[in-house]
Amino acid sequence: MTVSTTTRKKSYTANGSTTVFAYDFRIFSDSDLKVYVDGSLKTLTTHFTVSGAGDASGGNVTFGSAPADTLSVVILRELPRTQLTDYVDNSALSATSLEDTADKNLMLIQEIDSKAGEGFRFADVVVDAGVTTVDKNASDRASKLLSFDSAGDLIATQEIGVSRGNWAASTAYAERDIIKDTDNNNIYLCITAHTSSGAVPISTNADVAKWVLLVDAASATTSQTAAASSATAAASSATSAASSATSSASSATSSASSATSSASSASNASSSASAAASSATAAAASADAVDDLYLGAKSSDPTLDNDGDALTTGDLYFNTASNILKVYTGSAWTAAALDASVVATLTGTETLTNKTVKDDSFYVVDQGDVSKKIAFQASGISTGTTRTITMPDSDVTLAAGTQASNGFAVAMAIAL
Repeated sequence: MTVSTTTRKKSYTANGSTTVFAYDFRIFSDSDLKVYVDGSLKTLTTHFTVSGAGDASGGNVTFGSAPADTLSVVILRELPRTQLTDYVDNSALSATSLEDTADKNLMLIQEIDSKAGEGFRFADVVVDAGVTTVDKNASDRASKLLSFDSAGDLIATQEIGVSRGNWAASTAYAERDIIKDTDNNNIYLCITAHTSSGAVPISTNADVAKWVLLVDAASATTSQTAAASSATAAASSATSAASSATSSASSATSSASSATSSASSASNASSSASAAASSATAAAASADAVDDLYLGAKSSDPTLDNDGDALTTGDLYFNTASNILKVYTGSAWTAAALDASVVATLTGTETLTNKTVKDDSFYVVDQGDVSKKIAFQASGISTGTTRTITMPDSDVTLAAGTQASNGFAVAMAIAL
C-alpha cells in the first residue's frame, strides 16, 4: 500500500477520564509505537495496549487507567533500524512483501527527516556555514561554551566563567567570571579575559572596560541610607505631633475641669460653664492643635471642626442651649459635664430635695461591675405629668416581660 502522509506523531492533553487515544498513521507492529505521558516513556502492555497495527488509517492506544488531567500524551512512531525480509533466489516474489519493505524504508526516512528538522541547523539559504564540527576532545571541551568564533565557525574554546569571590589584583580572570568589588559591594561580570592590576573600586580601575556591572550595590546602599533618614525624619515629625496632641489634650482637660468646677455650685453653674467655655476658646486660639480639639461654644452639635475638617474622638465643645460641656465619642456627642439643674453635692447620707436628674444622666449600676447599667426613660410620660414608683416593704426580682408588684432592691449611682 502507499504511504500518503508524513505524520508520525500525535499529541493530546489528558482530561483525567479519557483512556483511548487515536493515532492516524500506519505501523507494522504494536512495538513500533512509543507512548509518553508528561514526558515519561510508558511500557507496552504494562501501561497501555495498541490496536490497528498494519492498518493504513492507524488505530488506538488504550491506557489501563486514564492519565491525570492536563498531562500531555504523545504517541510517536519509532521503527526498529532493521530489515528482516529475506528474498530467496527463484522464489515467489510477493507484492505485499516488496511494498512493506519500501514503506518501512520511507517511514525511516521520514523519522530521520523529522529529527533533523527538530535539531539545531543552518537554514537552507545559508551559503557560508563555515566549520560546523567540533574537533576538541572531551578534556579540551570541559567547562567551555559552544559558540562561534570571529570567522563564524563553530568552536568550544570560551570559558563558562565562575564566581570568583572578591576581586584581587594579579589574578587571571576569564570571560563570564563574576567578582565582588570589596570597596562598595558591587557585583561585576568579566567580558574580556585579562590579568587584573591596580586596586578597587572597579569603576576607577584601568580595566573597568573589561567588566560590566551586574548589581549596583553602591546605589542601593545610598538609597537605603536616604530611606532610613526619611524614616527618622518622619518618626521625629510623629513625635512632635504626638507632643502637640498631648499639649492640646492637657489644655482641653483643663477646660473640662473648669466647666466641672463651675457646675459644682448650683447658683453660679451657668456663669462658671460660660467661663470654662471662654477659657477653652482662648486655649484653642493659642494653637491650632487646641483649636481642633476644643471647638468652643456652639448652640448645637457641630459636624466639622473649626478648620472644616472631620471630627476626631475626644473633641470638646460647650453647648450654649443646654449649658453643658460635650465630648465627641467618635460617632456622637455626649455630655462631659452636667448643667446646674442636675448637680447635687452629697456628703455622707443626705436627702435630695427638689433636685431634678435628667433620664439620660441617671443610671442604676451593678455594685460589682459598673459596666452593667439600668437606664431610665421618661419620654413616654405625658407633658406636665409626674409618675411615682412606690416601693413595697419586701424584695423582688425583676424579669424580662414582667412587672414587680411587691418592690425591688437596687444600688444607685448618678453618672456624672
